[in-house]
Amino acid sequence: MKKLRVVLSLVLVFVLTLSLLSGCSSKLQTGNTSQAAKNKNFKVGLVTDVGGINDHSFNQLAYQGLERAKKELGVTVNFIQSKQQTDYVTNLTQFAQQKYNVVIAVGFLMKDAVEQVSKQFPDTKFLIIDSDITDRPNVASATFRTEQCGYLVGVMAGLMEKEKNAKLNDQNVVGVVGGMQIPPVDSYIAGFQQGVKAVNPDAKVLVSYTGNFNDPASGKQMALTQISQGADIVFGDAGQTGDGVINAAKEKNIYAIGVDADQNYMAPDTVMTSALKKVDVATFDVIKSALNNNFKSGLVYFDLANNGVGYAKPIKDVPQSIIDKVNDYAKQIKDGTIKVSDQVQK
Repeated sequence: MKKLRVVLSLVLVFVLTLSLLSGCSSKLQTGNTSQAAKNKNFKVGLVTDVGGINDHSFNQLAYQGLERAKKELGVTVNFIQSKQQTDYVTNLTQFAQQKYNVVIAVGFLMKDAVEQVSKQFPDTKFLIIDSDITDRPNVASATFRTEQCGYLVGVMAGLMEKEKNAKLNDQNVVGVVGGMQIPPVDSYIAGFQQGVKAVNPDAKVLVSYTGNFNDPASGKQMALTQISQGADIVFGDAGQTGDGVINAAKEKNIYAIGVDADQNYMAPDTVMTSALKKVDVATFDVIKSALNNNFKSGLVYFDLANNGVGYAKPIKDVPQSIIDKVNDYAKQIKDGTIKVSDQVQK
């Protein structure tokens, strides 16, 4: 009889334990389901500039950050590609009227539109890439110290000019083709100029602007002009227009430097590195912070110190000795020994 009571007690304990575990599991599943539903109801809209999501540059990176948020956070996302600058206000307003939680504006040229629409919809949170809106509690501005990564690829270009290489001539000339003459473009160019001159003071740096971000033909023509003037390394700092710079370099069998994203896949033997602006990281981080009720308005800086900018892995034509020197300059920028200006030298 005593043994029977022990067995019954053990059975009772087992049943109670299963009940408790089942209850905890049920609560956990309910909690997970509730959180997933909350995240799915959190809506994020992205408005590109005229370059569109296939510009191989900053618009595409922002879109990748959006897609990452959809995959990893479970939020609902959508995007609109602007055809012309006059579309910006309309496209931003569309998402705000539909009560999207976060609306992302890609590009410096959208500053006026964001200022207007964010004032009309104070309960909507906005992120603008490459601009500085600091007086709105519902606007975060992601700005990038691209003069720093521009400097590093400039160092690489300046040192490569001293190399014996079949693609390099003896004229000691490099070029950079910018899109529109605006701060996010000029900061890259300014850093590139300083980096080249830091290691190769006698080098000549050609600078040209196409006036657009979505015309590869104009980028190619501008690059071909620089190549005819002796440039054997060209840096395309022009969004989708920069695709033409890479095409020109490939056609003339010289080197190109990509921008924003790692553009080596476009011409693996031509694009020796790319100056990286991690717009995808900035986009994802701001979405996540807004989802977690940690949205912060004002300026959010991305630089070498927080891995917000950098340079892509160079191709094998770039000697390890040069890569080591570039990395040394990166350390000096991070620790403040080198201060890089964002002002273009005339």
